[in-house]
Amino acid sequence: MKKFLALLLIGAMTFSTVACGGSDAPAAGETQPETKEEAPAEPAKEEAPAAAAEEEAPAGGDAASSITLWTYPIGKWGDEATVKALTDTFTAKTGITVNVEFLAYADGDDKVNTAITAGQAPDLIMEGPERLVANWGANGYMVDLSDMLDDTDKSEIQAAPLAACTAPGGEVYEYPLVMTAHCMAVNLNAFKEAGADQYLDLETHTWTTENFIKAVEALYAHYGDTVAAVYCAGQGGDQGTRALVNNLYGGSYTDAAHTAYTWNSPENVKALEQLKSMDGIAFDASLAGGDEIAKFYQGVLKMAFCWNIAQQLDPNAAGTGAGLTITGDEIAFMSFPSETGESKLQGGIWGFGIFDNGDAARIEASKQFIKYMADSEATKDAVIAANYFAVRSSAEGTDLSAIWADNDIMNEYQVLMPYLGDYYQVTPGWAGQRTAWWTMLQKIGSGSDVTEAITQYEGEANAAAAE
Repeated sequence: MKKFLALLLIGAMTFSTVACGGSDAPAAGETQPETKEEAPAEPAKEEAPAAAAEEEAPAGGDAASSITLWTYPIGKWGDEATVKALTDTFTAKTGITVNVEFLAYADGDDKVNTAITAGQAPDLIMEGPERLVANWGANGYMVDLSDMLDDTDKSEIQAAPLAACTAPGGEVYEYPLVMTAHCMAVNLNAFKEAGADQYLDLETHTWTTENFIKAVEALYAHYGDTVAAVYCAGQGGDQGTRALVNNLYGGSYTDAAHTAYTWNSPENVKALEQLKSMDGIAFDASLAGGDEIAKFYQGVLKMAFCWNIAQQLDPNAAGTGAGLTITGDEIAFMSFPSETGESKLQGGIWGFGIFDNGDAARIEASKQFIKYMADSEATKDAVIAANYFAVRSSAEGTDLSAIWADNDIMNEYQVLMPYLGDYYQVTPGWAGQRTAWWTMLQKIGSGSDVTEAITQYEGEANAAAAE
């Protein structure tokens, strides 16, 4: 299993060596549906910090005795009891206490930016490369963690997430912990009632664009109402709408070098025109990703484009257990439809970064925390708490390849991993382009010409990238 996943992910999730250059991107972490992955406005710069202490310095010597961690809700890393159990074990081992603040995607970026501006940034933060590398790292606020990675680490961590966590100059601003593939989901009971389940390949969890269209037609004929929503109230969960549009006819979102946005292609125009024309699919400016998931759990929508393993494992909004809607209908996760069935899925990567607050002792203590959570015998528990897949095969001799061996859902979900696509969320101007994307979808939904809308808003996205 270890070699299988490593080969699949390295081969499928290709990144340029400048993957995290210049700006922001998901997740998640397009993460959690990618509820707020944008790069916030750049805060004021701070004074240059003092040099960091050596990585292995013991607590109580060169390391501070107390540090702060701010974490976005990445699986149960957003749950106070779970995180306390993890940090208590770290404290017992090192003597370093960890004060934790839990961020929400709705306002977390604003809180972090305000703290940076005030010179009160946390020591540690947990999120994805689109924030830690392409935003805060690129703007000079993060500690370079490359000294924490020896040759063994580099061989154990899969190439794709490590590349996404590395800036163009070689600085590592995020130490990766977990990753996943974002996907979509269907209400299997509803599909069966409408006779649309014939269009799903439930063994591979893939389907073609032709079968997707047929399924929507069958669902609409049976239910006579909206069965899926191209949600566009804001950026929340926009990794789903991007993947839907790009995969239908083989379009792309950025160029390979992550320097420009490439929405305005015949393939993407065709996809948007197809979606706009379909009975049963609504461009809904009242819904963001989280709202769409809620309506899917309620059974109002028969598909969700904002989905990943966290929802499949533990749909808290449903309250009925893994893989079920509120009414007990079975949820099947699916890859996004494409002409061949071979889709390119958005990936999510999450890990830890350290803010450069100029305190070498706190930086050292923070490095010890990262080492403990991401490369030690404790890494297994840290990964399980995140409800995602480990980015590395082993950690200090602890085999991580069989973490989910007893979890049927996680093992089944691995069928999607070969479809992981490019982690383009590190393209410059990420925050501005996200606004342009959902505004474009709103305009199309309200009747604007697709070609005119995509031309205008791709232009705005690339203007943001050039700033």
